[in-house]
Amino acid sequence: CLRIQNLSVKIGNETILNNVGLHVHCGEMVALIGPNGAGKSTLLKAVLGQQAYNGVISFSTPGQRHRKMIIGYVPQSPNFDPGDPITVADLFACCMSKRPTFLGLSKKMRNNVISCLKRVHGEDLIDKRIGTLSGGELQRVLLALALEPLPNILILDEPLSGVDVEGMQTLMDMLDEIRHTYDLSILMTTHDFGMLNTYADQVILIDRDIVCQGTAKEVLESDDFRRVFHRKGGAI
Repeated sequence: CLRIQNLSVKIGNETILNNVGLHVHCGEMVALIGPNGAGKSTLLKAVLGQQAYNGVISFSTPGQRHRKMIIGYVPQSPNFDPGDPITVADLFACCMSKRPTFLGLSKKMRNNVISCLKRVHGEDLIDKRIGTLSGGELQRVLLALALEPLPNILILDEPLSGVDVEGMQTLMDMLDEIRHTYDLSILMTTHDFGMLNTYADQVILIDRDIVCQGTAKEVLESDDFRRVFHRKGGAI
């Protein structure tokens, strides 16, 4: 589904990524881990076309060579003012309709928003103000937006950030359900390693280049993992 070959990113005189290569197979959930400043978010931006790079990034959909590749993206959780009056429905309308939101939602648009939220079991959030959502609720809303239209690959930057332990479990269960239900691949960065054994098909340790990759058990118990995080003082 996604293949990266010999990818390098240099900003000014600083090399952010060097000769990175990886393959996300169709239907896989792949987790990128690494210390702060390792280049994880930069790699995602390169895949999304938001960062200049040298190398090759290619996509494929087996049996559908001429189908346009659709990428869904969930950024690191943005901050919203709790006093902001915008609701979840308003946010969807801004993204999905040319009609000015202040004119109100049509019945058709409201039904479309409900359909999108149902994919993440979040239809009850439609009239809540964005600024009052919990971390887990906000991630569900952003995920629902990323799934419209349904993508071939879903890219998430720190989706567990700001989510409590119970919410993490719920969110990971939901991501696992989504990838199987809609037959899509997931590439995500995370600083939380506790969920990897259960959910990740492949874990990739990156520190400007690929240090180690394999199953969660293979990577988390490797000498490379201990070396990278010991050298970085444990900062993740």
